[in-house]
Amino acid sequence: MQVIKTHYHPDVKTLEDQTVFTRLATRSIATQGTRILLMYTERYEDYSLPGGGLDLDEDKVVGMMRELTEETGATTIRDIKPFGIYEEYRPWHKPDYDIQHMISYCYTCSVDKVLGKSSLESHEIKNGMKAMWIDIHEAIKHNQKTIATSEKKGMSIERETFLLQRIAENIS
Repeated sequence: MQVIKTHYHPDVKTLEDQTVFTRLATRSIATQGTRILLMYTERYEDYSLPGGGLDLDEDKVVGMMRELTEETGATTIRDIKPFGIYEEYRPWHKPDYDIQHMISYCYTCSVDKVLGKSSLESHEIKNGMKAMWIDIHEAIKHNQKTIATSEKKGMSIERETFLLQRIAENIS
């Protein structure tokens, strides 16, 4: 799978003499026309692709399917294809490392429109996360507004908005 972007958070000035923690993650891209299955997070006022961290030695596709099912309740996941890798370096706010190197493996797939029951983690529930089908262009506009005006935005919104724009180029 090819790297489609490497992003450096503005607070990451150099990797030299820094301790770096690498986290592997997956992101799912399920579309139906211009509608896309996304997670809305109330805390950060943003839309993001379903996904999350891989367990140790977990197969990437297996992890993608697990995360997609856990977060959205999606059923009958099929037609899985590689989309690309989004790599990012961002500050790590725990004392064991200086920087987090996040590598997100993104896959397109098809799922049934009707979603089953999700099994969100406690922090996801606390952050007000919920799965929804939304027009991709509406989601992009919403995220762009959040980037421009919200003090609540999280570090992942730039990744998510970039990926949504790249996806929209392929489905419009």
